[in-house]
Amino acid sequence: MEQETTKKTTTKKSTAASATAKKTAAKAGSKKTTKKTTASKAKKTKGDHTLVIVESPAKAHTIGKFVGKDYKVIASQGHVRDLPAKQLGVDVENGFTPKYVNLTGRSKIITNIKAEAKESKSVLLATDPDREGEAISWHIAQVLGLSENDPCRIEFNEITEGAVKSALSHPRTIDMGRVNAQQARRILDRLVGYQISPILWRKVKKGLSAGRVQSVAVKIICERDREIEKFKPEEYWSITGAFTELLHNQQFLAKLERIKGKKAAIHNEEEAKALVEAAKGAAFTIATVKKGQRMRRAQPPFTTSTMQQEASRKLNMTPSVTMRVAQSLYEGVDIPGQGAVGLITYIRTDSMRISAEAAAEAREYIAGRFGSNYLPAKPNVYRNRKSAQDAHEAIRPTSLQRTPQSLSGTLNRDQLRLYELVYNRFVASQMAPEVSDTVTADIVGGDLTFRSTGSIVRFDGYRAIYTEGRDEEEEKDQRLPELIEGTACRMEKADPKQHFTQPPPKYTEATLVKALEERGIGRPSTYATIISTILDREYVERQSRQLSATPLGFLITDILEQYFTNIVDEEFTAGMENTLDEIEEGEDWQQAVGAFYGPFKESLDNAEKNMERVKLPEEVTDEPCPNCGAMMVIKSGRFGKFLACPNYPECKTTKPLIEKTGTKCPKCGGDVVKKKSKKGKVFYGCANYPNCDFVSWDMPLDEKCEKCGAYMVQRWGKNKRPYKQCSNPECQNRVFGNGKEKKETEGQDE
Repeated sequence: MEQETTKKTTTKKSTAASATAKKTAAKAGSKKTTKKTTASKAKKTKGDHTLVIVESPAKAHTIGKFVGKDYKVIASQGHVRDLPAKQLGVDVENGFTPKYVNLTGRSKIITNIKAEAKESKSVLLATDPDREGEAISWHIAQVLGLSENDPCRIEFNEITEGAVKSALSHPRTIDMGRVNAQQARRILDRLVGYQISPILWRKVKKGLSAGRVQSVAVKIICERDREIEKFKPEEYWSITGAFTELLHNQQFLAKLERIKGKKAAIHNEEEAKALVEAAKGAAFTIATVKKGQRMRRAQPPFTTSTMQQEASRKLNMTPSVTMRVAQSLYEGVDIPGQGAVGLITYIRTDSMRISAEAAAEAREYIAGRFGSNYLPAKPNVYRNRKSAQDAHEAIRPTSLQRTPQSLSGTLNRDQLRLYELVYNRFVASQMAPEVSDTVTADIVGGDLTFRSTGSIVRFDGYRAIYTEGRDEEEEKDQRLPELIEGTACRMEKADPKQHFTQPPPKYTEATLVKALEERGIGRPSTYATIISTILDREYVERQSRQLSATPLGFLITDILEQYFTNIVDEEFTAGMENTLDEIEEGEDWQQAVGAFYGPFKESLDNAEKNMERVKLPEEVTDEPCPNCGAMMVIKSGRFGKFLACPNYPECKTTKPLIEKTGTKCPKCGGDVVKKKSKKGKVFYGCANYPNCDFVSWDMPLDEKCEKCGAYMVQRWGKNKRPYKQCSNPECQNRVFGNGKEKKETEGQDE
């Protein structure tokens, strides 16, 4: 019985094992079938879409929203190849052949691009529509092994659905003219930077550098500073008369214009007093009244340069901030109900041209919002500079239906302000001119002729939406009464004023950009970088929006002028820009680089042989050395500036540089100074430490909170804008004080 039971049990186990094996086999077979089906599907779908490569993830996000499932959009995140960082990378002996390498830290991106390209039926390169963008496309094509003759390149001036879809249906080959122009620029900059800099290290100081275009910008600022330094003000006087015309008893003002028929020139107070006495005894008559009409035409839509200038004047944005914000508006913003869309056209342009469609949309918008009387008879057309490449339209909104008001809850503060500036400037550019009635009256008494000018705006025209900024204040015209020739006048008062001639103003970032553009130095894509570079290298410093050359900037400029004349010569640098334009049109880039390098190499050899070692000027302080009594000087080290004894190496005393903030300690009334922690983070403490232990991460202000009486501190927002805050964490006035402080910070982008 036991044997039979054992057999039955064994049989049951065997049957169960067999069933389990069958199930397992069935599952395995099912998995194999699934794998085969998946592989079959993968094989079937592979190559069904086109890969579109752009530079930035934001741009990829915007374009990906409206190209459809037939396309996949990815970002290269800028350049993928460049000249090597730690060597010249240019074969001077063999036609200046560049040695390009994959950029450090981009290996994952390149691997991903290659993998995505293999899984796609074709590749389209949609980088920015300028020389640099063309070069990035060419480098990506080289990485992917694409032919320059393949129609793999698309470009669009605005990131809107219509513009992108039109570009997708019209691919072209890579424009090697643009690529070669960009290669030539890059190689020229590399030759200058990598071959002058080592000489400066040996002869002046380690870490210095020279740039082909930046050096000219520093020279321009140095020349202005020296002009201001040499300027000798001259005294002069003006006399303003308050008159009453006796026919209708109306008052008006007039300035002394001529003395005995000659232009009035009053040199000192004695002359001014004598003329005032002469005026008091004269009988005045309105000799002439000239009436006219003045038409003030709107400014053209923005180019890169004018946008940077106007953003600096009106919004207090630096060129680098302006370009960063403009880039985000160009690449696209998610708008509720519309998805991601580019709000403005391409931002690197020197053209004032706009398309016929854009002009038509502007005219329709103006007629609807302002009325037909604000429309000129035909669209306004603006003439470009001779040096303009005119490759793209001017900067404008992609659609006037997206008004600044409609985007106020979507864009951040800087985006909205810049978008409104671009929007209003573009609309104004297509509006009728401002019309004013002008009056010029000469009032004569004895040998003296006073002149009164005035104007009345009869039609505001484009100024209904936009008034351009000015670097200097304009004199406002007075509104004159009805003046009639031959009417007698009585002088009520003569007001003499002393003046002094003024030196030319220091450059601001706006006026420097304007100067660079007028002199043909650099191109739209380079202005912001030029200014950032010369500030970072401490050749120039910025104080209250004004740019001044540092002692180091003067020294480097003088050295370059002596040994590398062409590098800081404005005409030569502007001529090189023209050469790059010619390369884009088909000229041989290697020949152009060779023509530059011959004389440049001679200058290098001469500097290496004849340049003497130069000692950098040191900034002497009023702090005596505690060891030897000499006045300490400011030096720079790995961790910033510090005080050192000038008698080094005999005296090796050093001290930390105490930077006073100008505010007083809330605890003891001592000076608050700026300090750095061991990790390099800035904090604020009392100069009386260790007797006073006051410390704060935020800079204290000499202001008390209106709510609780605690001291206020200055903090910085995400966009580097300062605001004030109560230091008491439990105070209701914690953010923006009582609201007034928020208004005070508007426009402070630097």
